[in-house]
Amino acid sequence: MTGHDAVLDEWLHACNRCGTCKYVFRVYEPSCPSGAYFRFESYYASGRIAIARGLLTGALEWDDSLVDPVFACTTCGSCEVQCLAPHSDSIVEIIEALRAMVVSAHGAPPVQARLLENTLAHNNPYGEQHVAGTLAREYRLPRHAEVVYFVGCTATYRERAIRDATVSVLQRAGVDLTIVDEHCCGSPLLRTGQRDAVNALAEHNLREFDTVGASLVVTSCAGCYRALTVDYPRMGLHPDIPVLHSSQFVLQLIGDGRLTLAGPWDRGAVTYHDPCHLGRACGVYDPPRQVLAALSVPVTEMRLNRENSWCCGAGGGAKAAYPEWSLQTAAERIRQAAATGAPTIVTACPFCVRALRDATPESGPGVMDLVQVVDLMTRRGPE
Repeated sequence: MTGHDAVLDEWLHACNRCGTCKYVFRVYEPSCPSGAYFRFESYYASGRIAIARGLLTGALEWDDSLVDPVFACTTCGSCEVQCLAPHSDSIVEIIEALRAMVVSAHGAPPVQARLLENTLAHNNPYGEQHVAGTLAREYRLPRHAEVVYFVGCTATYRERAIRDATVSVLQRAGVDLTIVDEHCCGSPLLRTGQRDAVNALAEHNLREFDTVGASLVVTSCAGCYRALTVDYPRMGLHPDIPVLHSSQFVLQLIGDGRLTLAGPWDRGAVTYHDPCHLGRACGVYDPPRQVLAALSVPVTEMRLNRENSWCCGAGGGAKAAYPEWSLQTAAERIRQAAATGAPTIVTACPFCVRALRDATPESGPGVMDLVQVVDLMTRRGPE
């Protein structure tokens, strides 16, 4: 099999299958959602690296039995945190390169292929009619502004309340704000090995930022944040302006006095879920917690938190292609949250909100995005 990434050659023989990728260090709880669910070596990082090695050396021939081991992975990156070998920082990149190699040689599996088809036809993986170009008018925002809110596909087409809350918070703080005619950031395609279309998506978005004269991009989606700050630069495309996650920007607004506390939080303690793309992929752990602290919202941490957080089960194409497994993975996170006694889960990604809410029983904790908490808790600071 040809056309593979250099990362595969570099780390082809590094994994010795020691097993550390399978469990969270010291607490000895499962770290890999796919391995814990499917219970075969091929569904762990070590197994996927072995599959890549077999395909590249010719010891293994591709057939349909390999589709699930290769694609049933949320690319959450927990394996990277637990791995003690030299290739630890590259495991997700290896898995994504393996997927890209398979897609190039054999095509994407049907469900993942539809993500690409939808994006090419409608500029979003959901296949919804493209509406991003109308959002600025809907919110009566100017064409040119200092800050672009990059909404992301999930907040645009599925979790619109998060979009509304974000615009509300930024307008309340007096931010000179607009929304561009954005296309999908490309994260779902990158995570599923369908790379060819992403360059055009990225170039379109970067042109939009330039067109409105913005000096900052803010996104509330962890996947979009990773795409803009990590994936685009890897592709040789660097935004000319800074990119912040909404948690980082809101923390600045609170620190500058542009948002102030409007009243006490009266819903009891919350527990915070770290989105994989925001935490492990980008190292953003503290700003969401600092926002909650600044609003005097009590936080009770889950046992698996920060770099050891359990995945919501939605990423890497899993929610679309493997809904039962994705739902069970989210349900496990709900159980971990319920064990804290906190009546509310707060996270910082629309996709995590959707995944966790879908798995929450009627008697379970509520699920909110951080920006929704900020919208409830703040008022505009003094001029």
